[in-house]
Amino acid sequence: MHWFNGILDLPWWGNIIAALALTHVTIASVTIFLHRHQAHRALDLHPAPSHFFRFWLWLTTGMVTKEWAAIHRKHHARCETPDDPHSPQILGIRKVLWEGVELYRAACKDQVIMEKFGHGTPDDWLEREVYDKRRGVGIVLMLVIDLLLFGVVGLSIWAVQMMWIPFWAAGVINGIGHYWGYRNFENEDASTNIFPWGILVGGEELHNNHHTFGTSAKLSYKWYEFDIGWMYIRILEMLGLAKVRRTAPRIALEDGRDQIDLERLQAIIANRYAIASRYARELKAVCRAELENASLPNAAALQRKMKKWLKQDAKDTKEADRRQLDDLLAQSQVLATVYAMRQELTRLWERSSLTREQLLQELQDWCARAEASGIAALQQFSLNLRRTALA
Repeated sequence: MHWFNGILDLPWWGNIIAALALTHVTIASVTIFLHRHQAHRALDLHPAPSHFFRFWLWLTTGMVTKEWAAIHRKHHARCETPDDPHSPQILGIRKVLWEGVELYRAACKDQVIMEKFGHGTPDDWLEREVYDKRRGVGIVLMLVIDLLLFGVVGLSIWAVQMMWIPFWAAGVINGIGHYWGYRNFENEDASTNIFPWGILVGGEELHNNHHTFGTSAKLSYKWYEFDIGWMYIRILEMLGLAKVRRTAPRIALEDGRDQIDLERLQAIIANRYAIASRYARELKAVCRAELENASLPNAAALQRKMKKWLKQDAKDTKEADRRQLDDLLAQSQVLATVYAMRQELTRLWERSSLTREQLLQELQDWCARAEASGIAALQQFSLNLRRTALA
C-alpha cells in the first residue's frame, strides 16, 4: 500500500539516512543561527538563510530565538554558579543530562532573564505572531509532513526529530560539555571538548574552545580539530549569504623584532589562554626532568597535574590540588621558579588598574628575569614572547 510507505517510499536504510539528515539540519540551525549568529553575534547572516533557520526550528523544536539566546547568554555570564541555568557542576550531571529540557523551560519563564539577556533578537510579526504564539503549530505541521513523506515510519522519524535537540543540546552539550572531556585551555569555568571532531552536534562538541573564545564563529582551534558548523559558515560566506565578524585570535612569531612594545602587549593579552597553554607545553620537559630526579612516587601522574597547574591561574586550582602543589614546589627550586613565573603572567594580564605603559614595563621586567633564570626552556619561552604578534 503506497500510502503506508509515504510519498518517498524509502527502504529501511533510506529512512534512517533521512532521519539523520533532517536532524542534522536542525543541529546546523541551532549552532549557526541560534548560537553563533544570535547569541554571540560572531557572524552576520543574509535574510534568506536566517529566515530558513527560524522556520526550520519552529517546525522541529518550537524554540523561540529570544528565549534560547537569553538563556545561553546568562549561562556564559554566570557559568558554574548557582545562577547558571544548567551547570552540572552545581546541579549534578544526571540532572542536566536527563532533565535539560525542564531546566530550559524553567529558565524560559524567568522574565528577568529574558529582559536582561534577550536583547537584539528578532522581533518582527513572524516572530511575535507565529514562531512565539503558535510554537506548537510548527511541531504538528512537521508531523504531518513526515507522515506524508515517509508513511507510518514518519511517526518514528518525527519522534527522533523531537528528541534530538533536547538530548544532544540540552543534555549532552550542557551536561557532558561541562563535566567530561579534554581541555585545550584552563579558562574560568569547567567546559570541556567532548570530541575533537565536531560533526554529530555541529561543532558544539568543542565546548572548551567555545567558552574560551565565546565570540568566535569558529569552534575548532587545534590543527586536528574539525568543526563542521564552521565548514557550513564558510560555504555560506563564499555564496555571499554570511559574513564572519570574529574568530579566535591567533599567535604568530615575527622574526627580526624582539623588542616588546604595546602591539606585542596587546597580542599577549588577547592570546592569554593560548600563551598559558604554550607555557605549560614548553616547560613540560623541565618539569618532567625535575620530577624524575626527585624520584617521587607517581611521577607520571604528577607530570600531568603539573602541566594542568601551569595552564591554570592559581585561583582556579582546587584546594586539594593546592596542598599537593605546595608540597611539590617546596621540594624543587626549579619547579617553584617555573610556577611562580607562570603566575606572574596571570597577574600581568589581570592588572586592569595599571596603564598600558605600566603593563608594558611589567612585561619587560618579566622577560628580563626569565632570561636570567638559568632555565633554558624558560629563557626560550621569553625570547619567543618578545616576538609574539597577532596573526
